[in-house]
Amino acid sequence: MKLLLSFAFGLLLAISVFAQQPSIEKIAESELPSLLALYKDIHSHPELSAHEERTSVLMAKELRAAGCEVTEHFGHYDNPNLKGYGVIGIMKNGNGPTVLVRTDMDALPVEEETGLPYASKVTTTNDEGKDVHVMHACGHDAHMAAFIGVVRGLQRLKDQWQGTILFVAQPAEETGNGARALLKAGLYNRFGKPNFALGFHDNAQMETGHIGVTEGYTYANVDSINITVRGVGGHGAYPHRTKDPIVLSAEIINALQTIASRENNPIDPVVVTVGSIHGGTKHNIIPDEVKMQITVRTYKADVRDRVLAAIDRITKGCATAAGIPADRAPIVEVLQNQFTPATYNNPELTKRLVEVWKKVLGAENVEATDPTMGGEDFSEYSLPDHSIPACDFHIGAVDPGKIAESKKNGTPLPSLHSSKFAPIPEPTIRVGIVGMTSAVLELMKR
Repeated sequence: MKLLLSFAFGLLLAISVFAQQPSIEKIAESELPSLLALYKDIHSHPELSAHEERTSVLMAKELRAAGCEVTEHFGHYDNPNLKGYGVIGIMKNGNGPTVLVRTDMDALPVEEETGLPYASKVTTTNDEGKDVHVMHACGHDAHMAAFIGVVRGLQRLKDQWQGTILFVAQPAEETGNGARALLKAGLYNRFGKPNFALGFHDNAQMETGHIGVTEGYTYANVDSINITVRGVGGHGAYPHRTKDPIVLSAEIINALQTIASRENNPIDPVVVTVGSIHGGTKHNIIPDEVKMQITVRTYKADVRDRVLAAIDRITKGCATAAGIPADRAPIVEVLQNQFTPATYNNPELTKRLVEVWKKVLGAENVEATDPTMGGEDFSEYSLPDHSIPACDFHIGAVDPGKIAESKKNGTPLPSLHSSKFAPIPEPTIRVGIVGMTSAVLELMKR
């Protein structure tokens, strides 16, 4: 009888303790007031890529306050003039897997036009010496606020997980070289190779309260190419005495579009966009050269290799057909230091997390999203062979009423990088906390 009573008392005690444990949702709600203040502070003080000095100090302070071992000024760029502002926070809780959780920190050279009371009025000088406005036009401010909420939540929920969490506050996502700078500085050698890597990003087309995710490829390989089309300049009245690089550039631009339409398997996405073309100085002068800048988007490595080779072949072939001398052949330069690999969401991991999110948010609030041809250097953390299972998911950031209005009248919503874009802070940050915290708990549960 005593044993039975003792067991019953112990069971009641356990149930009582369990009932008193805070849920992820309650933790998120309790942290929101301070996180909203943090968000507005960051939004009002944006910093350009590789210049996140104030932001990194703020992230380090918050990580320490939540009980992490913190390393600041982490990262090594190819450009010796850039400082590393990466912040690494380590939270250990016994033996178990290591999970990497990443946020980005940088802002964009955009003049804010949101009309928010805490809108950025920051101006600075960029790396080219030009005066520019600065704005968090991609929602990295919301990412950081949610990230700190995740750190605080997992500290409070230590009885529900075990292992090591590698919190990464990453600089220079917008320039595509921030993650690479951290890995080059020895991120995994120094802090351990993670078993899983997790990231999130707000979505400027998805309603608040929702999480969206894509299995497999979700962002593309991004290559930047500079092409110098060289000719033989002269007077505009005597084109027969010249080799016109402007006409040749027009032919090259049109010919490059046949890579996607005639050289590539239609089921393998390819985008070749000429984003910049400059040549000439006056109406009646045929210049010696034209400069073009191209962005190329692909998913598969073999498709990327073929497209880059085709760009070189077509460009030089057009020049040969135009009678350009061999010593004036076009210069095609692939900027390898600006390459961002495709982001691949491990299908097994993604399916596992989707089931978790459906339980905590409701199945109706979890969307299967289409892949995009945008770029995201979160891809670097899974390594080139995708040997580290990774998942980068979307957080809805738009008022549902605005989405309905846009569909009704056809007016596009402000996109990421727009001067008019800003996430709805409260639900975006809250869902980011719940989504990421529940994902980590699933991968590190006791």
